[in-house]
Amino acid sequence: MKWMKYVGLCLIALLLLAGCSNGGNNVNQAESPETTLDKAKRQGFITVGFANEMPYAYATPDGKLTGASVEVARKVLTNLGIEQMDGVLTEFGSLIPGLQAQRFDLITAGMFITKERAEQVDFANPEYSIGEAIAVIKGNPLNIHSYEDIKNNPDVKVAVMVGAIEVDYLKSVGVAEGQIVTVPDQPSAISALQSGRADVITMTGPSLQAVLDSAKDSDIERVMDFEQPIIDGESVRGYGAAVFRQDDDEFREAFNQELQKLQDSGELLDILMSFGFTEQELPGDMTTEELLN
Repeated sequence: MKWMKYVGLCLIALLLLAGCSNGGNNVNQAESPETTLDKAKRQGFITVGFANEMPYAYATPDGKLTGASVEVARKVLTNLGIEQMDGVLTEFGSLIPGLQAQRFDLITAGMFITKERAEQVDFANPEYSIGEAIAVIKGNPLNIHSYEDIKNNPDVKVAVMVGAIEVDYLKSVGVAEGQIVTVPDQPSAISALQSGRADVITMTGPSLQAVLDSAKDSDIERVMDFEQPIIDGESVRGYGAAVFRQDDDEFREAFNQELQKLQDSGELLDILMSFGFTEQELPGDMTTEELLN
């Protein structure tokens, strides 16, 4: 009977070893979950958040997702083996919360790199660099040529998209909060100007030009001699980039590598020029790390 006892003990030992082996595999799997990049490559598609802001990211009348930031991201993602982008239309101010809540996996909205935003999300390296612009009723009856002019006339109302960097710029130069009319998107800014709810609208230069071209309203004009705002002693110039969740380092770095290849080959400029940008809007050698230091 001793031999039966011995065999039984051996069987128990083997079962315990098998159990330990399986448990070890489970631990390894738990330590190495599928990354966002791996998942997107496996599925062949990824969801991106955008805010319907021309020329950075918007939906055409037939529903196609396009724009400068979208097409840059599309090329980068294709080169990474991700053939399809599914857009999730979101108000600009809700893009970062939407990314954090995993409503989408990447923001392609031409979002400016700022230290405040970088506390919540991670930015790829910049795709472009641009300044601000304003538009007014034809003839510029209130003689507005700068954010300082808006500040100095408390009766002036300025329309700006909710969550946009221009809100911070306006407040930084001293424009009263009561003068700022926040709107959900660019067409609403034009509507505010047309209806008299605002006397001036502001957004980035390419964005403003795109929305004016789309509106085709001869009673509205861009102020061509606009003076760039001075914030903390420096002229404002914004750098836009794709945005990632803070735990997607692998994805962000892979994106950066492909983005650099596009810039080196001249393809980045070709994409940007098709949306009204020029060589002056290229980011040069600027990196996100430099901008945030």
